[in-house]
Amino acid sequence: MKFKRSSCPITNSLDILGDKWTLVLVRDLALGKKRYQEFMDSSERIASNILADRLKQLERSRIVTRQAYQQNPTRYEYVLTEKGEGLKPVLRALVVWGQQHFPSNKVIPTI
Repeated sequence: MKFKRSSCPITNSLDILGDKWTLVLVRDLALGKKRYQEFMDSSERIASNILADRLKQLERSRIVTRQAYQQNPTRYEYVLTEKGEGLKPVLRALVVWGQQHFPSNKVIPTI
């Protein structure tokens, strides 16, 4: 994969994950969501065009893989790859940091 900005691992990671929605989708995948409608039902209310785009980006980056679960019409579910599973410690660290600095009553399921 070629990166636009530099060879820095932080900028390379942000080129893939640094928008408003991508880590939210990875969070949902880590918590067991797999299907398009499940992502649409998340409380953050992502627009369907953005959801479709981010899922394609995650697939191109080999963070998720798409598998058909129904034919005629074909419908897909998304699963974290080994590369995507490697983001779980990052998500856990963000949860800990967020709870320390932005405490709320919301209970976050274990990722």
